[in-house]
Amino acid sequence: MFARVTRYEGDPDKLEAATKLIKETIAPGAKRLQGFKGGYWLVDRATGKGFSVTLFESEAALHATEDDAAQLRSRASAVARITAIERYEVIAEAQVEELAPAR
Repeated sequence: MFARVTRYEGDPDKLEAATKLIKETIAPGAKRLQGFKGGYWLVDRATGKGFSVTLFESEAALHATEDDAAQLRSRASAVARITAIERYEVIAEAQVEELAPAR
């Protein structure tokens, strides 16, 4: 699995508009990217700084989505300034398994 990490800075006073854009446009757009496996959008409400982590099934899928991801970032630039875009290989994962309901 591979990840694209996008770092951004925005105005803390405009965080509600940014959150709305992410939930209504950016995240749904990311779901349509080839090989998309999941994503997280994080923010520090006090500073307006944040980042997103989008996960892809393969390095090829990550690279194949560069143009579409750039279009999504251009929409996000209306509410935040992109400060960095980085790509990583995911080497480990940890998740809590949901407990089955008691019978």
